[in-house]
Amino acid sequence: MNKPLRVLIVDDSALVRQALTAVLCQGTSEFEVMASVSDPFAAVRAIRQEVPDVILLDIEMPKMDGVTFLRKLMRQRPIPTIICSSLAAARAPITLAALEAGAVDVIQKPSLSTREFFLEASDQIRELVRVAARANLRKPARPRSSVEKPQLALRHTTDRVVVIGASTGGTEAIATVLAGLDANCPGVAIVQHMPPYFTASFAKRLNDTTPLHVREARSGDAILPGQVLLAPGDHHMELRRSGAHYHVVLHQAPPVNRHRPSVDVLFRSAAEHVGANAVAVILTGMGADGADGMKELRDRGARTIAQDEETSIVYGMPYEALKRGGVEQVLALDDIPNTVLQLGQLPVRNASLKPASNAKFT
Repeated sequence: MNKPLRVLIVDDSALVRQALTAVLCQGTSEFEVMASVSDPFAAVRAIRQEVPDVILLDIEMPKMDGVTFLRKLMRQRPIPTIICSSLAAARAPITLAALEAGAVDVIQKPSLSTREFFLEASDQIRELVRVAARANLRKPARPRSSVEKPQLALRHTTDRVVVIGASTGGTEAIATVLAGLDANCPGVAIVQHMPPYFTASFAKRLNDTTPLHVREARSGDAILPGQVLLAPGDHHMELRRSGAHYHVVLHQAPPVNRHRPSVDVLFRSAAEHVGANAVAVILTGMGADGADGMKELRDRGARTIAQDEETSIVYGMPYEALKRGGVEQVLALDDIPNTVLQLGQLPVRNASLKPASNAKFT
């Protein structure tokens, strides 16, 4: 019998602590709440006694806020941490700071007054705890300062288009990839699984800290060299071609693979409308969103890259894409930007590819 996953709950509300304990423990022995405490100082004392597998952490607390505690924790003793806060919907910059500090994911604290919402959140919290317990933590990136960037290229077409998909752990992975690109790279379209109240802040942060022009996409936006378009939360993003021009289309069709935006929606549209002109990258994330679209892209002659297991926070989406035959190269995160730049300069080739030489299945 497997040992239960040990969870430390840190929240200043006794009612919330009781509710989260019920979410994890009622009707199952899969989880064990090893401690339930009201502030980060009590959390430190608990960790000294026993190290949890996962921490559920609030942001607004007495004595020390959750983000400050998380930064200190990750520098000294990294433990997979999920931010569970009412601020997830209201103050995106704070929750983005938590992801930058090393949180595996951020979820909105379930409402104790709405039974249906609480029950729905229960499944999400349990699944995230399972994922976080398997997370491959990386040392949090140093905060990036603002960078100077050249004026956006004036030409309105590009031979190549880069499409990127990510989920859990993807905010920092995307920031790492974009920081290694330059204004001469092909236009980039990104889907990151993220609620609508996050994406504008995330795009602004990327725009301030990378050499590229980054913003939330709007329907009709052209794909331009040196520019990055991020799919808004709750909107699918697809690519279209009109003559030599590529642009994006946004819509709110039903979720795909339980996600809107969905990586598969972006990748499949790129396979149809961009084909061999595409360079596709699938980064860290749980589930299989993007795996089928990656296979379609590779079948059309696109160059395809998956992040490797060692540098992925959650090796779900890249592994599924690899398993289904959609991956040409498996690379460490830090090696992806240079490869994207190199592939962006190569001539388009015919779609007749061998499997990834470094494919590994277990």
